[in-house]
Amino acid sequence: MLIKRFNPPCWRSDHHQPKESNRDKMGSSSSPSPNDAVLESARPFLRGELEKIDPKLPSLIAVLKSVGAGECWHKHGSFLDHLIDIYKILKLWKAPESVCLCGLFHSAYSNSYVNLAIFDPSTGRDVVRDHVGEAAESLIHLFCVVPRQTLIHDELLFKYSDCELVEHLDCSEVSLRNAKEKGIFDGDEEWRKKINALVPENGVVVKHIKTGEEIVVSRRVVGVFLLMTMADFSDQLFGFQDELFCNHDGRLEFRGNNVTALWPGNGKPGLWMNSNSRMGAIYSLIVREEEILMEERRRAFGSGFEVRKERDEDIDLVVPPVFSFCTKVLDAKEQIEAREMYWEVVSSDTSKEGYLERAEERLLGCIEKNPFVGEPHVLLSQVYLGKKRFKEAEREAEKGLLLLLQWGSPWDKRMSWEGWIAWVRVLLMKSQDQSWPDVSWGILNLGLVR
Repeated sequence: MLIKRFNPPCWRSDHHQPKESNRDKMGSSSSPSPNDAVLESARPFLRGELEKIDPKLPSLIAVLKSVGAGECWHKHGSFLDHLIDIYKILKLWKAPESVCLCGLFHSAYSNSYVNLAIFDPSTGRDVVRDHVGEAAESLIHLFCVVPRQTLIHDELLFKYSDCELVEHLDCSEVSLRNAKEKGIFDGDEEWRKKINALVPENGVVVKHIKTGEEIVVSRRVVGVFLLMTMADFSDQLFGFQDELFCNHDGRLEFRGNNVTALWPGNGKPGLWMNSNSRMGAIYSLIVREEEILMEERRRAFGSGFEVRKERDEDIDLVVPPVFSFCTKVLDAKEQIEAREMYWEVVSSDTSKEGYLERAEERLLGCIEKNPFVGEPHVLLSQVYLGKKRFKEAEREAEKGLLLLLQWGSPWDKRMSWEGWIAWVRVLLMKSQDQSWPDVSWGILNLGLVR
């Protein structure tokens, strides 16, 4: 079953679910769409207008190109593409600039996952600092020297069951509301005791992956690395890694070892979303514990309250919109069942009688089990267009577009994120026009988006 809770998060006033659009209420395509603001944020990436995102971005990407990042293989393409994509995802999630730049240069000195250093190992940290600034370089260096697999998976993800995460999310929401509204602070609550045991107020101590020296990683930076790992996995993981690590249960625990897996495999969407949703849940617990701690200190010190630099309290922990703002955990089994329903649709013979009916049934089942990805909605929109059910096609296109924009990366990596966005916008336009081609050349000639 889908493990979830339906109450929206309360710790950020700007974290809300999209409201029903005027178009849904009135049936008018002239009314603004709830996706318009999200699309506007993504448009500079879609158009390649990098200078509008950050005037320094074109020169930073030129640096990456000059050191050969575009010539390095990476799981789903080139290393350059991956670095830019991580930056894009973090930007769309409204992460602080230092965190986004850490994403863009996150293997500047190689890291615990891959031996891919952007710069020669002899390059001084001051060179990277000159490119991205002190705050970002500090994060980049730390990201490259911590044992991230141990920190994120062994010491956090594998310490919780899915049901426990759901329970703690519910309890933490109540605790945060009590802290903000009533000034009630109970450090003996089970969820708080556990998160503080795993990631104490003053951070965790890890060993440098190369020198073995002890390093203190603040709790907020642990949160940043969780956020970056969510973006990292969503961009690069697909069916190939499932074969490589024998991830047949969908838990992504890296316990298998199948070195005969042939890249790139069959192109199936990967079974990484249960793991990603668990990361998001733990990230939410860290965010809420930090909010409670800061609220308690503000009430205690009043005008004397000061941000503690040694705890990196100047880093804003933004909550990404995926998994309903990191408040739901996707069951591993349902993740698999949803993926198989989706794959049955895309790999079936579309010329056989009754295909659209079977596709509709399978896609609805897929969406019920995994409502967090956009591509099933996109396919369902086209199914409805083929059946001239235009209002339903518009509804599914809207949902698919929003989810794709929120992720900033495709779940079905047979096509690029930009390609999926362009296609679903065509479907949305045609559903609003209440028209769909009846001949093959009509499909081939689609492409214009007003």
